[in-house]
Amino acid sequence: MKEINLKVNGMHCKGCENRIKNLLSTIDGVDEVIANHINGTVVIKANKEIDLKKIREIIDDLGFEVEEN
Repeated sequence: MKEINLKVNGMHCKGCENRIKNLLSTIDGVDEVIANHINGTVVIKANKEIDLKKIREIIDDLGFEVEEN
């Protein structure tokens, strides 16, 4: 199981969390998405390699910002 941990700016409520979880869950190989607006974090658990660029683009398109590590 692969795990991707991201710091995401702009999430303010459970609705924001759900928008991110719903879209990222549609990516092939993603098993679970845990978004937390209080901590500003998104954890993606996947059963195979996931394209981080694609994840960033999806989050950006939703109006949120992924912090660079």
